[in-house]
Amino acid sequence: MSVIKRIALTPGEPSGIGPDLILSLAQQKHEAQLIALADPELLKQRAELLGLSISLIEMDLSEPRQLAEAGELFVLSHRLKAPVTAGELNHLNSRYVLDTLQTALDGCLSKQFDAIVTAPVHKGIINDSGEVFTGHTEFFADGAGVKKVVMMLATDSLKVALATTHLPLRDVADAITSDELSEVIAIIHHAMQQHFGLALPRIAVCGLNPHAGEDGHLGREEVDIIQPVIDHFIQDGYAVSGAWPADTIFNQDKLQNYDVVLAMYHDQGLPVLKHHGFGKAVNLTLGLPFIRTSVDHGTALDLAGTGRANPSSLYAALKMAIAMANTQ
Repeated sequence: MSVIKRIALTPGEPSGIGPDLILSLAQQKHEAQLIALADPELLKQRAELLGLSISLIEMDLSEPRQLAEAGELFVLSHRLKAPVTAGELNHLNSRYVLDTLQTALDGCLSKQFDAIVTAPVHKGIINDSGEVFTGHTEFFADGAGVKKVVMMLATDSLKVALATTHLPLRDVADAITSDELSEVIAIIHHAMQQHFGLALPRIAVCGLNPHAGEDGHLGREEVDIIQPVIDHFIQDGYAVSGAWPADTIFNQDKLQNYDVVLAMYHDQGLPVLKHHGFGKAVNLTLGLPFIRTSVDHGTALDLAGTGRANPSSLYAALKMAIAMANTQ
């Protein structure tokens, strides 16, 4: 008999749509135990605002794993620092948000959770509170003691990984080194094997500059760094190709030949991915010692508590997390 997988759900910014989305998930029965790391009163208030029926089951992780019925949600209680009004940020609750992430992290490292699914946080308000926070990806990497992770967004038919993540554009070129790029490609290759069952993942690597540098006439990064790294992996038997101009590789006739595209920076790859499947894409952190998936959108403060938030991305993130957990 297979063991029930246990998934930590972090609602993110309490005044955003994260609580709404998790309550939406709880309206259906799932093939894993979902545990919201949240303030039960927040969930009750938001459910009332949305007109949703919910039965909250407060618990601790020593209890046996079990599935909830539709309309039920297991909750590992965390208390807000200040009252919440949907759509209105309050920096006093930043520590609450980080505490939920820390509990999820600790639970995965201790094997009490099989995966983390995160709803969106508001980086600005967390930093306004005096906490230094770059994003989920960096938070979990630091907490797990992992020096290098890779951010990848995925739909059913397109996967885009990033060589760099949340950097100012002027810093991107300096961040792309032979060692860093080699580590990124190795992480992607391993993750695609481990979680997606691909014996030889086909990785298309973008160049950094327009037209992939035009043989050095529009920048030297391809000639000096990117192409030598690609050639090294090819020599070692990896299915890696490039350096591709981004406006070439993201054409459908090229994409069908690859399992994942590695973009050099955030806004080179993610606009294409989000145009392709916004609201249905999943954000994954590759290279962690546990599974973490997330939504492809932000806190949408203007939609919080209105009933108009689309839960499709969180559903997709949960589905992928459960599928990945079942491969462990």
